[in-house]
Amino acid sequence: MLDLRHARYDTGGMTQTCPDTTPMDAPVLFFDSGVGGLSILGPARALLPHMPVVYAADRAGFPYGTKSETEIMARVPALLGRLVERFRPRMAVIACNTASTIALSHVRAALDIPVVGTVPAIKPAALSSRTRVIGVLGTEATVRQPYVDRLAAAHGADCTVLRHGSAALVALAEAKLRGQALDPDVARHALLGLVEQPGGERIDRIVLACTHFPLVQGELEAAAREISLGPVEFLHGGDGIARRIAYLNNGAMWPDTPPPGTAIFTRMDPDVEALKPALTRYGLTQIESL
Repeated sequence: MLDLRHARYDTGGMTQTCPDTTPMDAPVLFFDSGVGGLSILGPARALLPHMPVVYAADRAGFPYGTKSETEIMARVPALLGRLVERFRPRMAVIACNTASTIALSHVRAALDIPVVGTVPAIKPAALSSRTRVIGVLGTEATVRQPYVDRLAAAHGADCTVLRHGSAALVALAEAKLRGQALDPDVARHALLGLVEQPGGERIDRIVLACTHFPLVQGELEAAAREISLGPVEFLHGGDGIARRIAYLNNGAMWPDTPPPGTAIFTRMDPDVEALKPALTRYGLTQIESL
């Protein structure tokens, strides 16, 4: 079987490296509309345990996947600009497929620090697919983007690439991290949105093109068994992005003991309180509002 552990993951184009003069306590800023970016933060923290972290969740704008391109384009660069001004990070990671596929180039133009995006892992899926039928499971906004068209054409031109958007699966991931009971039908219906398309029964790779979805990968795997889909492998970009963060910080200094991780929310509500145990598991023990 093809080993993809060190395959290059597309993070949305070139980014500059962090300068050697970066203060060692300067954090890496992770940004998402909700808690999906924790699926990116987890592998990054495992690879770089001394990395100072600020995790920003735009609860006031959540969810991004049902918003228009115009709304996201106007909101994300401005909000990241405020976060960079406040926290002075060494780099920013847009840990959100929807924001990355729509606004990544605008964010890079607006900020003077390296910016890593999160885009669908179509390349590794195409490299490893045997049936040449790939599913892309994301938000409604992500799966309709021309960016996804370009990835499919560049890396999966000989593949059938089927797409489905699921807002309900985003809500499922948020509920899971709040410790709530989950409806297994949500994951099953999301997969059926792919499988019931022409050729869908031949899917052997499913790209989780929303950072929320790896958080419910176990539920998706159970649903795949229930509908007799298989053998199928789920892919996402968490490990590849972690390696990209490490590469861009090659030679930079990290503190011996990093400060407590900070989670910042653009709106405080009862759900934030319910998320605290999950945030703590990811090392985010300080909660603030923007």
